Amino acid sequence: MTRTYWLEHAWLDPVVEQGVALDVADGRITAVRTDVGTPPAGAEILRGLTLPGLANAHSHAFHRALRSTVQVGSGTFWTWREGMYAVADRLTPETYHALARAVYAEMALAGVTAVGEFHYVHHAPDGTRYADPNAMGEALIDAAAEAGIRITLLDATYLSSGFGQPPNAHQIRFSDGTADAWAERCSVLKERDHARIGAAIHSVRAVPAGELATVARWAEERRAPLHVHLSEQTAENDACQKAHGRTPTRLLADHGVLGPRTTGVHNTHLTDEDIRLIGSTGTGTCMCPTTERDLADGIGPAKALQAAGSPLSLGSDSHAVIDLLEEARAMELNERLRTRTRGHWTAAALLRAASEDGHAALGWQDAGVLEPGALADFTTIALDSVRTAGPLPRQGAETAVFAATAADVRHTVVGGRHVVRDGVHTLLPDVPRALADAVEALRA
Repeated sequence: MTRTYWLEHAWLDPVVEQGVALDVADGRITAVRTDVGTPPAGAEILRGLTLPGLANAHSHAFHRALRSTVQVGSGTFWTWREGMYAVADRLTPETYHALARAVYAEMALAGVTAVGEFHYVHHAPDGTRYADPNAMGEALIDAAAEAGIRITLLDATYLSSGFGQPPNAHQIRFSDGTADAWAERCSVLKERDHARIGAAIHSVRAVPAGELATVARWAEERRAPLHVHLSEQTAENDACQKAHGRTPTRLLADHGVLGPRTTGVHNTHLTDEDIRLIGSTGTGTCMCPTTERDLADGIGPAKALQAAGSPLSLGSDSHAVIDLLEEARAMELNERLRTRTRGHWTAAALLRAASEDGHAALGWQDAGVLEPGALADFTTIALDSVRTAGPLPRQGAETAVFAATAADVRHTVVGGRHVVRDGVHTLLPDVPRALADAVEALRA
């Protein structure tokens, strides 16, 4: 059965077209027709600007419980981390499922149709495995299904607290003991229509150098995405130099981690050689500007990385806010602050990072575009809100990136099914209450 969506305006990379009809069958776009001045009979009408679904390429769902509480006082990434551990200590499969379902519903309300969940809270707080060793990961996969979005579960290896140091009391539940044990557990995870399985190396400080190749080989054998926190903090760089006499990027390169299915998250404090290594191997870069500025991490060399050959994607990471349009805007504005010049990316390029390239980083190469054969995942932004009213529709891409926010999302469609209609989540109608209840459960 074919369903038709009539889009008042649509971003068909790189331009905005007026009057576009999308035919959808079996969850995929079967035809894109332009110059359709009036809605065909029976069509679903989407007024505003329709974009491909947005991909949140880096998420830690449980960090959503930290919102606002970690904004009190001052400190550094390392003091913020203590608050994060306090929440991680209280998670169970049941509470994590409830929180993640609400967080993923919040993402759908923000136009996100796929999330990359960088998942490392694997076991009970004392390190004991649950009866189902993947109970926590399965809770996240189920939560995404119930929130109506796609997920790539990036199951993370986390074996040490620092170079040559065992996990601390908070981190023991993150660890499988060895990379081989991690691989054995991950191999049980199964993909399904809405879920793909990838791998992650938490960081070079959390995975001993001798274990890196095991994780890289696991991902290579499955042709799965592999993500890694990379050079987010100068302290990690310094410790890596002391332990191994090289940068984290060079250490990853030497152990076969870099490559076109690998994405470095943050990539903030890099040498010129690091940038060359990342770009020449086609390794991606996921920038998380709202988290990087919230944690006072610094501004990464996104433009230089892209010029060297590294595809860019975007994530909301700690969920200080969940707004991929803000992440896209912030990447450009950060570069303006750093260089004191304007216009480093077009609006189209920034939208591409938030959609097509983000999906590719998560292993969904058939999503993130409004083209025949692509997954029927798209989102519609209002062009008549107080933020977006006024500009000409043909400037819709600029309006979306430089003026709109998540609050302007009116519709989100995943696999041809309305998940958000007129600003209301169709599967979880009271998302604010679900979020409040889930966060409160972690305070109890």
